[in-house]
Amino acid sequence: MLNIGIIGCGKIAQVRHIPEYQHNPQAQLCAFFDLNFERAKALADKFGGKAYKSLDEMFSEAKLDAVSICSANNSHAEHALCAMEHGVNVLLEKPMAVTLEECIKLTEKAKEKGVRLMIDQNQRLAKAHAKAHELIAAGAIGKVLSFRTVFGHGGPETWSIDPGKATWFFDKNKASMGAMGDLGVHKTDLIQYLVGCTIKAVSAKLATIDKRTADGSLISVDDNAICIYEMANGAVGTMTASWTYYGAEDNSTVIYGDKGIMHIYDDPSYSLKIVGRDGSVVTYELDRIQTNDNQTSSGIIDAFVDCLTTGTTPLIDAVSVLPAMKAVFAAMQSSAEGRRIEIE
Repeated sequence: MLNIGIIGCGKIAQVRHIPEYQHNPQAQLCAFFDLNFERAKALADKFGGKAYKSLDEMFSEAKLDAVSICSANNSHAEHALCAMEHGVNVLLEKPMAVTLEECIKLTEKAKEKGVRLMIDQNQRLAKAHAKAHELIAAGAIGKVLSFRTVFGHGGPETWSIDPGKATWFFDKNKASMGAMGDLGVHKTDLIQYLVGCTIKAVSAKLATIDKRTADGSLISVDDNAICIYEMANGAVGTMTASWTYYGAEDNSTVIYGDKGIMHIYDDPSYSLKIVGRDGSVVTYELDRIQTNDNQTSSGIIDAFVDCLTTGTTPLIDAVSVLPAMKAVFAAMQSSAEGRRIEIE
């Protein structure tokens, strides 16, 4: 039985990490930490274990095998480094960190301490994405030429643990990034996974066009990000992340190959559909993509627990996520400087 701690007891911890640990017979929740101690205590009272007022106390007293880090973006690196320094394995919420230097430092610390560091890029585990990855690699649509991938919804202010215009997601000091770091990081990682190669150059526009704070001023982070990604294999496509889709959530991807078109979570009847160049249609009814209003098991906790119990490399280890983070930071630079950025 693995002893698990939760760092950051907000919405993502409550709707995904904690329930999924509860359903895994090899995991036991035993420690909770949050800047809001009463919030941590309420979860400890409900699920068992103890709430702690400091990480030092938590790591010195609780005999932890692993932690899920679900704190605000600007704390990700600090909390992950603290855990790994104590020899504790880490499942870290996205984005991995708020600078590339921090991301690299995290991967180096995991290697130094011999611990597992897995990032919650759970889109790779969605059944249609996993099947699409397999089919593209097998040549189902031929050579990938272009793509469009989108992740948009009405914003985090109705979903956050502290809902409303004062949510930490809108505060640059806590979030660092807006829609790009919340949603864009998912689809940036995903498109590399699907196409099977990294992004080599980025042209992007990150903008704040609608979201406002309580005093009526625009929020301090982007609420929309539109990126042109040039892939290492020559494919070119777009990635859009938005907090201003005031209607049905859109988490779709369409990939255009020289032998056909692949639709992923883009059809109301089928989670995956291939329309061949010859007019043929092949459909797969695999699952329905998660939405904020329909949280289903992501598989991320089971994958994390499995790598700990089997002693294997995490399915989504931090090193594999670095190329996506490089692209995210390149997009931010591209928007700020108004030019195309090549990624080393």
